[in-house]
Order: sequence, then structure tokens, then C-alpha cells
Amino acid sequence: MGLSNLFSGNRYVTIAIPLAIIFAVLVWFVMSKTKLGYELKATGFNKNAAKYAGMKEKKNIILTMFISGCLAGLGGIAYITAGVSEWKFENGVAGFGFLALAVMIFGQWKPVNIALAALLFGLLRALSNVYTGFHGLVALGLPSTLYNMLPYIISLLVLAIASTNSRAPKAEGIPYDKGQR
Repeated sequence: MGLSNLFSGNRYVTIAIPLAIIFAVLVWFVMSKTKLGYELKATGFNKNAAKYAGMKEKKNIILTMFISGCLAGLGGIAYITAGVSEWKFENGVAGFGFLALAVMIFGQWKPVNIALAALLFGLLRALSNVYTGFHGLVALGLPSTLYNMLPYIISLLVLAIASTNSRAPKAEGIPYDKGQR
């Protein structure tokens, strides 16, 4: 079984969907119910405080980067093998990186909220491919490009509303410097 067959079996359900659900539940469980999850969250919010509390912040940073890289790689595989009929390098990933950041912010860094936000934006993205099957949407007479832009327009609106009470981890985007205390 080749890699493309692994992610593109049935046209309605691929193995990527159950894997995404399993990973979402697993991440929620680890981050909410285990000591490791609490340590990872503490390290993300304030690395120096985590270090002073006796946590191994370097190990936690490396672990989270490894897990994030693996999940991003799986997302990339699912995108290329299942979601794209023809891959062109110059097209890139069609703005999905922006949508991923929007999902994370909209989800308030909580796994369940992130999964629900990803589902919302995924449904909006899928709508651009299948709107012709809905007679009510076709009757509106809207151009197909509007349906292609819908996830991005909705993400901007959601971010404008959600960002007012968004609380990112304190150390988000700040490089770790072991000498700085």
C-alpha cells in the first residue's frame, strides 16, 4: 500500500479524518489530564518560571517542537495526497498556513476549540468545491471565487472579533535564551 493510497482510499472518508480525530482527542487528554501536559503548558507560558519550578524546560521545548513537526508533516501529507488533484510547487498551500494560525488564535490555544475551529474552516473550504451540488447556493448566482475566498473572509472576521479577548501564551514567538533570566 503506497503512501498516496494510505491517505486517499474512499473519496468521502480518508484515513486522515480518523487520524485527525484521534490526534485531537489524544492532544486534549495529554494537555488537560497529565502532568506532562501541565508542564508543557507551563513551559509555553513562561519558560523561566517553569525552570524555577523544577521542570526541564529544554526537554519540554524539544518535545513540543518534535510533536508539532510530526503533526505538521502529517497535515502536509494529507493536504498533498488527498486534498489536491494536481500539485504545483508555485501554488504552495493556498493560504492554509494563514488559516492554521487563525484556527489556533480562534481556538484560544485549547485543543477542543482548535479542533472545532478547524472543522469550521474545513467545512467552509469544502463548500468551495461542492457548492454546485446545492441548488440554493447556485440560485444565489454568486461567483465561484467568492466561495473560494469564504474561509479567508470568515477567518478575518472571526479574528477581528476573537482577538479582543485572546490570550496567547506569554512566551509565544519569543526565542528561548538560557542565559536570560
